[in-house]
Amino acid sequence: MSEHVSQAGGEPLLLVEREGPVAVLTMNRPKQLNALSIALRTQMVKAVRGLSVAEDVRALVITGAGRAFSAGVDLKEAGQSGFTLGAGKFSDGGDLDLARAFGACPWPIIGAVNGFAITGGFEVALMCDVLIASSAASFADTHGRVGLMPVWGLSQKLPRLIGAARAKELSLTGNFLDAATAERWGLVNRVVAPDELMPAAKKLGQEMAQIDGALLKRMKAVIDNGMELPLAEGLKLEIERGNAHNATISADFAEKSRGAVMARGREQKS
Repeated sequence: MSEHVSQAGGEPLLLVEREGPVAVLTMNRPKQLNALSIALRTQMVKAVRGLSVAEDVRALVITGAGRAFSAGVDLKEAGQSGFTLGAGKFSDGGDLDLARAFGACPWPIIGAVNGFAITGGFEVALMCDVLIASSAASFADTHGRVGLMPVWGLSQKLPRLIGAARAKELSLTGNFLDAATAERWGLVNRVVAPDELMPAAKKLGQEMAQIDGALLKRMKAVIDNGMELPLAEGLKLEIERGNAHNATISADFAEKSRGAVMARGREQKS
């Protein structure tokens, strides 16, 4: 099933496809390297919000059309509308706030980084729960090069993923990071050939979708919420939520499930 989400009277800016419980969102401004215009950001926020409450969705995949994931905010447009939070145009908590929409999504979001992920595009990648990169992908934080500072979380998320020193190297130079180095640094989970990117991302989404929906939400939430706490408090949170959930599971159900898990493990080894 597929749906084209577009501006009135314009070409599709965002393609939304469904493969069972996995929704694939493709930023569709290839000639502009999928620059994040106001219209595209609005469509993305609406799509993510809608999929967040869909009962038949379990995972989202985000990618870009053409040779870029996203080159970032449409600077020409933003120069006219304003870059700041106060201007209500760049990121205001409303229909343009990608960070809030992604952060509120209860389902896992897989970023399939097909090409350039630059500045705001890099930030969109960091909004995802898991990143798989094409060998043609590259990342760059060029905020400083264009006289701006990040407001979508890059300055806080990037050092937590790859360490402060490496994050400073990227942000304070604007240098590009290739896919292989991104994997070595822990920025992306793995790198695959370009033609293997979408099959790999969709397969991962389908595997995640096999987990019960309510449990999938709880497991993602306990990781995200725990990461915001000191380790000791995070461990307490895990115990509280884990005990509350586990008390609802019968021994028979757990034993039957264990058998299925062992069988799946044998299949994966073969």
